[in-house]
Amino acid sequence: MRQPPVKPNQPTPPFNAPAARRLRAALGMGPEHVAYSMRSSYGLPYVTPDLVIAWERGGTHPSSPELTALAGVLWCSPGELIGRPRTLREHRISRGLAPEDVARGVGLELAAYQRMEESDTWRGNERQSAALADVLALDLPDFVAVTGREAKLADLLHSAVTTRWQAYVRPVGRTVPLDRGVLEAVLQELHREYQEQMVATLSWGGGGQETGDNGREFLDRIIDHFWTAVDRSRPRGY
Repeated sequence: MRQPPVKPNQPTPPFNAPAARRLRAALGMGPEHVAYSMRSSYGLPYVTPDLVIAWERGGTHPSSPELTALAGVLWCSPGELIGRPRTLREHRISRGLAPEDVARGVGLELAAYQRMEESDTWRGNERQSAALADVLALDLPDFVAVTGREAKLADLLHSAVTTRWQAYVRPVGRTVPLDRGVLEAVLQELHREYQEQMVATLSWGGGGQETGDNGREFLDRIIDHFWTAVDRSRPRGY
């Protein structure tokens, strides 16, 4: 059996194995039918029923071309077979777009865009970043993560909840495109939650290590706390 070509440094996209199995069953297809269609219609002669089963069991993940072909066979979009996208490349694949589509949509040379995708480092300017969000239909948390702003946001939020939150409204606003009123409400809420948690822990008489552990746990999840508070403070949509 001829194996698929393997390219170095080419990670496979996250794969939703249960979804693939569910979609195949809904179509009344067996693994052998999927494998045959991928061989005959998509030029992937090495795909066998055993390989399809391995994908569905999570033992291995299909490559990007295999994922696209599998989606075609199962009459679904690639996004329905992909796990939650994390990287620039994974978001593109989940939308069923070619690199050329994204590069053209954001106003970049193809080679420049591909270098960003390969290094998973977005270097576009503000206009190109806004276009990227539109082309890939990114929600705000994904936009912040894909454009490499998440680490900076976490640092700013750490400082905001442990010191004076008012001083961080503008810096956070430069990192996350949110209405100032929303940011003020969110930072005040996070600051209050963190400080109340610390005070409550001390009042229980634990103090010491327990206090430090609770504080670190809150700070470790500060990004999650932030987006939860944002959802409570503004209308849906980006």
